[in-house]
Amino acid sequence: MTLSLFLFMLTFGAAITGLLTESIKKFNENQNRETNPNITALICAFVIGGIGSLIEYSLLDISLTFNNILCVVLMIFCIWIGSMIGFDKIKQTIEQLKGMKE
Repeated sequence: MTLSLFLFMLTFGAAITGLLTESIKKFNENQNRETNPNITALICAFVIGGIGSLIEYSLLDISLTFNNILCVVLMIFCIWIGSMIGFDKIKQTIEQLKGMKE
């Protein structure tokens, strides 16, 4: 995977993940359900980043080597962080994950 392809997929994926997370959050507010938006963003990043990367590999005839699969995992993580935009959201997520153990 080239750097330009990675950055393009990161930018596009983070934007789509952010929009999808917000729409799910608004839908849940209308249904009077309480969800964790950071975990919702992680699930959306997994779907958009993982499946999007694999579709992109398929369209560009890129073989699935160990390095490319590692890039898919990295893409999921980067899209998740990029969609949350900001250190405060990352800090909030870490605190929420710590609270889940107790």
